[in-house]
Amino acid sequence: MKSNLKPNRLFYLSIFALLGCASQLHKTGISLERYRSDLETKSIVVEDLEWKYTEKTGNGETLLVVHGFGGDKDHWTRFTRHLPKNIRVIAPDLPGFGDSSKPEGMDYTQEAQSIRLQKFTETLGLKEFHIAGNSMGGGIAGIFAAKFPKQVKSLILFDNAGIKSPVPSEMQTIVLSGKESPLLVKDKEDFDRLLRFTFVNPPYLPGFLKTYFAEKSVANRNWNAHILEQIRKEGFFLESQLSKIQSPCLTIWGKEDKVIHYSVMEVLQKKLKTKLETVLLEGMGHAPMIEDPKLSAKLVQDWILNGTVK
Repeated sequence: MKSNLKPNRLFYLSIFALLGCASQLHKTGISLERYRSDLETKSIVVEDLEWKYTEKTGNGETLLVVHGFGGDKDHWTRFTRHLPKNIRVIAPDLPGFGDSSKPEGMDYTQEAQSIRLQKFTETLGLKEFHIAGNSMGGGIAGIFAAKFPKQVKSLILFDNAGIKSPVPSEMQTIVLSGKESPLLVKDKEDFDRLLRFTFVNPPYLPGFLKTYFAEKSVANRNWNAHILEQIRKEGFFLESQLSKIQSPCLTIWGKEDKVIHYSVMEVLQKKLKTKLETVLLEGMGHAPMIEDPKLSAKLVQDWILNGTVK
């Protein structure tokens, strides 16, 4: 008889049976996710900042992936699992996020982070690579491509920030009305609201991981609000840099994105001077590489290996 449980649920139930209720279960779960994606966790110091990152080795093309606001390197873990073995993937925690350094009083705008990211790639000895980013990470990736064009073979944007959408998103409407950003979490129960706001079909998370991420979001609330305010004041910086981008660009967007409206793609079509391919995904929210990692990886794989997804 076939089980009705999805593969991820079966996997975690088997882990529960082996480990029971160990206090460090969330660390074990995250480590297993990385293991299943052939990712190794690493660390490097760049200009007095410690960067934590994951890496999947490969002898083919290199892909640098940049997480969004409030996220971390594991936003790309399941996505990486579906890429070809020979594609090398590097997923850092940006300073201020995840397990990387979080010094107070530092500039955490997207422009500042793009410059730090270049120092990170330089320290790792990366010469030419593809760069992908989601949301805030997409804004950073786009600015990186504009500032350091010789390093970027292609730019891949998932629902990117940094550009004013012709059609306001639901989040923009909420913030403009004077209410707090929907991206900030007040308590553990509010984490479910964030998942519903961000995704059409939230990814499966076993209870212990969901509790861990909820508690982490609540604990980081004030810090994240501080960074979000810096980004808000920065404005739509990427939009002013679009004409400087030289690499071909693939843009993937969830049509049901409530955070940033997909009409940003119209601006990219008008202002980018390079090759641009756009993919609008029905029934998808703000982070397609999390909501449907297999499809997202297939699109990126085709783009990297063939230069097109059509």
